[in-house]
Amino acid sequence: MESADCHFCASISNQVILSKALAFATRDAFPVTPLHSLVIPHRHVRDFFRLTPKEREACSELIHQLRGDILKEDPEVEGFNIGVNASQVAGQTIFHSHIHLIPRRSGDVQNPRRGVRLVIAGKGHHVQDVCPLGKNPEPL
Repeated sequence: MESADCHFCASISNQVILSKALAFATRDAFPVTPLHSLVIPHRHVRDFFRLTPKEREACSELIHQLRGDILKEDPEVEGFNIGVNASQVAGQTIFHSHIHLIPRRSGDVQNPRRGVRLVIAGKGHHVQDVCPLGKNPEPL
């Protein structure tokens, strides 16, 4: 099921880097870091919460495969953010479900601490730290 006015349905098929029966992956057109990628279900569905279990599984498999490919392509990648914006108030601008896989490198921001907790300004900082900041306990 496609939507003629959907950017992902109409114009992205020639930019696919990985594909499964129910989902595909492409690089983000406006990446926040190099190799920033999107995982998108083939079926036009508004947001993540409307995906079927099989579509979510296909997306998860692609995220894991992309992660491995990105780590091979860029050895400076030390972490990832995985993100979904579900609805306009959450920042969604293309209303075809998609998942962001954002590779992170040491020094790509001044202070990466708190990660996705900072999507709402002023809400990501805690009174006390529950875990001291340190190196990744396990290598990627």
